[in-house]
Amino acid sequence: MNIEMVLFEPCIKYFYMGVGPSIKETTLHHFHDPLFDVVVNDSDVDLLGVMLVGTPQSNKEKNFVGKTAAVWLKQMRVDGVFISVDGCGNNHVDFENTTREIGDRKIPLVGLTFIGSVGFVVTNKYMDTIVDFNKSFEGIETEVVGENTISNIDGRKALAYLKLKMKVCLL
Repeated sequence: MNIEMVLFEPCIKYFYMGVGPSIKETTLHHFHDPLFDVVVNDSDVDLLGVMLVGTPQSNKEKNFVGKTAAVWLKQMRVDGVFISVDGCGNNHVDFENTTREIGDRKIPLVGLTFIGSVGFVVTNKYMDTIVDFNKSFEGIETEVVGENTISNIDGRKALAYLKLKMKVCLL
């Protein structure tokens, strides 16, 4: 099974805007990303790559980024995709758009993001399998750097969900 990971990173122009410390992934986290570690150590899947896409400000650019990522994935003939964003609010607009573009191309996907008690600003029918990496009891942003980021358990859960979705698509 060939899978791809799509990670959203805010554009430099809007870097860290509206994103608190607990959902910010540190450099150390990026170098030892739990989802990546889980995927590369699973013998059932082949990781084709990691795609980094920005979160532009204008809706026209958001649509372009989502469509371009989805077309790229379709042309790579991936069997499944992880889509992750380390923010909420406006970043979820990009997340929703890209999941819709990928889903419209019949590619199974699992999303990972901070939801907590905030929820999504927008949703679509392809956002049915989302791993919420909120770790705070109250379900809110905290002052602890990296507290609400992807853990090994989140990665294993996301991989299990994606394997199930890919299996169902093959039936």
